[in-house]
Amino acid sequence: METTMREGYEGTGPGAITPDGCAVELYARLPVGDEPEVIAGAVPAGARLLELGCGAGRVTHALVERGFRVTAVDESAAMLERVRGARTVCSPIERLALGERFDAVLLGSFLVHAGDPAVRRGLLRTCVRHLAEGGCVLIQREGEEYHSDVPRERVDPAGFTVRILSATPVGDGVVSVHAEYVFPDATWSQTFRSRPMTREEFEEALGEEGLRVDRYLTEDRMWVRAVRAGESGRG
Repeated sequence: METTMREGYEGTGPGAITPDGCAVELYARLPVGDEPEVIAGAVPAGARLLELGCGAGRVTHALVERGFRVTAVDESAAMLERVRGARTVCSPIERLALGERFDAVLLGSFLVHAGDPAVRRGLLRTCVRHLAEGGCVLIQREGEEYHSDVPRERVDPAGFTVRILSATPVGDGVVSVHAEYVFPDATWSQTFRSRPMTREEFEEALGEEGLRVDRYLTEDRMWVRAVRAGESGRG
């Protein structure tokens, strides 16, 4: 273990586990999906990107290969050791203050659904604090049936299985999610807390921090391009 686990978070399996239950070796194995294509379609070519919660670089590496200049941020030094080709910064997202502005800020991995509203506000304020004039924030939301379509499993073409075993309400609108990742040679699990938000609640949360939805980037509305409330969208 890297440090004391956060309350309500847990991880099991080989190797280091971060405070929010993420297994470093697991995240280093996970393949990239369509995130790089979604991001590349929403920002200018060669843009300066600030990736918040980069983990082991699953998306980072694909963005670097596409010619983006990426600053990758994570609170886990063990995760950042796996990142290649990008500038790395080890810091909690909520406290990040680089004194720089970026063409786009990425907040993926459903981080906007933090169980504690104060944490969510801190994440979004970090996004705004580092956003250049005319820039955008790209946010990944949970799927609309993420907590109701449980249990479920998906067999990845890479040869492992992802199972969402339970999503249990724990009070104050927060759900405890238990997931399992089964590979031929190892199994990892993660328990974490999430605050489901309707589309309206999500947009209201953005508005509270001076952001608005420019457009939803995918048909399932999981990827969102947001801009400052007083600016018009571009890109």
